[in-house]
Amino acid sequence: MFDTITNLPWHPLVVHAAIVLIPLSALGAVLVAIKADWNRLHGLIVVVLAFVAAGSSFVAKESGEALASRVGEPEAHAHWGKYVVVSAGLLFLSTAALWWLDRTHVEKRPAYATALAVVQIVIAAIAFTFVVLAGHSGAQAVWGPIIENTTPGTFPKG
Repeated sequence: MFDTITNLPWHPLVVHAAIVLIPLSALGAVLVAIKADWNRLHGLIVVVLAFVAAGSSFVAKESGEALASRVGEPEAHAHWGKYVVVSAGLLFLSTAALWWLDRTHVEKRPAYATALAVVQIVIAAIAFTFVVLAGHSGAQAVWGPIIENTTPGTFPKG
């Protein structure tokens, strides 16, 4: 299902969504975790962004596995990619839960919501780190051999 679209592999097309949306949702998650008022005003946007980011990471993982069945599996990239999906999913869950808590406690954020906000900041940092590691290892797997065997202005040799 996630193999090709118009005879091109899905993975290099959809992976860019995860690479952009996960860091954006992580930044948004940190901002709304810092201030409950921001969460009440803009938290739903962050929740939706985190949901789409988590979904894109799932599609990137599935399409990556389909591509790997054709071209081989870059082990480091596959390793980090698994963590991207989990951390993006956890980021979505934490943003949704914190948004809900802040909307139901309008006077002051309760201690357990503050604890969740701290956890959310940690999850955001972890999700950001994993997407950077997965993205770098994937780019290295694809472009590393080409860069090593060429100089600027030349085409790769066979």
